[in-house]
Amino acid sequence: MERINVMRPFVARVLVTLALVALALLLWKLSDLVLVIFGAVVVAVLLHSLVHLLTRYTRLSHGLALGVVLLVLVLGFAGLMWLFGAQLAREMQSLKQSLPEAWAHFRQWLDASPAGALAQQGFDQLHDGMSGLAAKVGTWALSASGNLTDMVLMLVGGIYLAAQPRIYREGTLKLFPKDRRALMGEALDASGTALRAWLGGQLLAMVVVGTLTGIGLWLLGVPVAFGLGLITALLDFVPIVGPILAAIPAVLLGFTVSPQVALGALAVFVVMQQIEGHVLQPLIQQRAVDLPPMVLLVSLFGIGALFGLPGVLLAAPMTVVIYVLVKRLYVMEALQTETPIPGQEKPPSA
Repeated sequence: MERINVMRPFVARVLVTLALVALALLLWKLSDLVLVIFGAVVVAVLLHSLVHLLTRYTRLSHGLALGVVLLVLVLGFAGLMWLFGAQLAREMQSLKQSLPEAWAHFRQWLDASPAGALAQQGFDQLHDGMSGLAAKVGTWALSASGNLTDMVLMLVGGIYLAAQPRIYREGTLKLFPKDRRALMGEALDASGTALRAWLGGQLLAMVVVGTLTGIGLWLLGVPVAFGLGLITALLDFVPIVGPILAAIPAVLLGFTVSPQVALGALAVFVVMQQIEGHVLQPLIQQRAVDLPPMVLLVSLFGIGALFGLPGVLLAAPMTVVIYVLVKRLYVMEALQTETPIPGQEKPPSA
């Protein structure tokens, strides 16, 4: 009987480990569904933040406030498209037509430089790699419709979640044992607060970075400065990688004017990244969660490898949620239940 009692904890650990492995495999198989659900959660958090802000200063009910928020967002987007849609379309078309010329100017400048021969070898290797990449473009194009469908599902799912957040929260907590629901509730609340703060700060950073970058490029005389500023704002949602990708077309278009303008465009992005890294991001992390850059970089590539391009877009908010959940459910509990080191036990109180 004693042997059976001794074996029970070991068997329980094995069963829990097997269950976690099975859950991980199931989530990997249902990766698209997991990503859609998390995207809906992100949308719901954004909508719920706006609804909470509106209900704080008005006497509107939650449902009516959500309807007002959705109406304002739709009308605002339609108004922006009516005011700037034609200009934005011209900017994007001009960008599409200017990039080949910009690439040609860059190649001419590089060929005339001392590093031209070495760069030519690199371009040849890049061309060989791009030939294999081009074969996948058709597959990506076919998957684009699927990604668009997923985005629609995220938006619709986010609206449903924002409409009745308490029901879905309580339903999620009922999936856990009763003695763990209070801890899970606190962890969910903490992760939701961190995600809401991170999203608000990141959206503010996107607007500031995109606006200042567009103004800086316009002052330098870089073509399509407005479109480049918009691209910079959108790509800034993806940390680390996004700003680098946004800088490439800006620098190339700078070469259509002069090499000095191209270097100036590069300097604009470097300065903006310094401002974002040393001013904006500390403010965001102060309100949300202090994510180590290495954790964010590893998660960006890891989640991107698992979920593809949609995973890259949602990697940062997903990392925020996972980071907070791990701290609340594992690290803090481990510290609270940590056994004292022999010889360092606290003496009993008198």
